[in-house]
Amino acid sequence: MAYILCIEAGTDIASVALARNGKLLSLRENLEGKQHARNLAVYAEEILKENHLDAEDLDAVAVGKGPGSYTGLRIAVSLAKGICYGARKPLIAVNSLEALSYVALEDFEAGILDLEEIADAKLLPMIDARRMEVYCQLFDAKARPLTEVDAQIITPESFAEERTQDRLVVFGNGSTKCKEVFTEPNVHFAEVTPSARGLVKPAFEALKINRFEDTAYFEPFYLKNFIVNSSSKKFF
Repeated sequence: MAYILCIEAGTDIASVALARNGKLLSLRENLEGKQHARNLAVYAEEILKENHLDAEDLDAVAVGKGPGSYTGLRIAVSLAKGICYGARKPLIAVNSLEALSYVALEDFEAGILDLEEIADAKLLPMIDARRMEVYCQLFDAKARPLTEVDAQIITPESFAEERTQDRLVVFGNGSTKCKEVFTEPNVHFAEVTPSARGLVKPAFEALKINRFEDTAYFEPFYLKNFIVNSSSKKFF
């Protein structure tokens, strides 16, 4: 039995899942935001306990590597590394946009998405990158990447070819920035939220071929440099 603990916290959602042989066993999520440091380790402990496992019973730990929130990614990766070091387990990193695409496909199979067909669609997950910018990447209907991960400012020209020639499914917390721009009839906006369950399948595939990260040197994929803004408040 191959057990993988999956951790995703690149947005406001904190999520931990346990999978066995590529199938979801347990899931804990908090959708309220800004509670990652408090919740992630607790969720991991609860999930292992309810399945009568210790960290030593895991075969690997998978983490959503980004792009996404700087703080959320740091917390998730720190927890994943800590478990890997303590239990001497390998670390798997999964592109967070790829994981979001897997969530969308699972939701479609479960009948959650208001979409009749997805086989010929292109998937466009978007993660908010502040202002009118998003982290995005195009995938086919099997979550295979068609483009590289990119940070784009949404304009009327964004993804113009895909909007006019393909069935395009847009989702993620950055997709709301596109609703007034992507008005073509073949563009479908779906409610899909990031979840650690999206890491389950790609993490299992990585485990089968021993595609692991160097735990000591692995860093989240921020895509953009982290910028600290000066506070406008006057304290003295």
